[in-house]
Amino acid sequence: MDVDFIFRIAAIGIIVAVLHQILVRSGRDEQAMLTTLAGLIVVLLMIIREISVLFDTIKSIFRL
Repeated sequence: MDVDFIFRIAAIGIIVAVLHQILVRSGRDEQAMLTTLAGLIVVLLMIIREISVLFDTIKSIFRL
């Protein structure tokens, strides 16, 4: 895992937080919640890919 990966997750978090605040202050609470949920799903998909790579590496190390 690179530091670049952590920065990407942090950037997504910052963007989602800013969008959430803007939408809440404009009275669009439903869109704010959907934006937060979409950001969470994107980050979880990124992490799942990295976990998959980790398991493939472990399989190749132990020749399973």
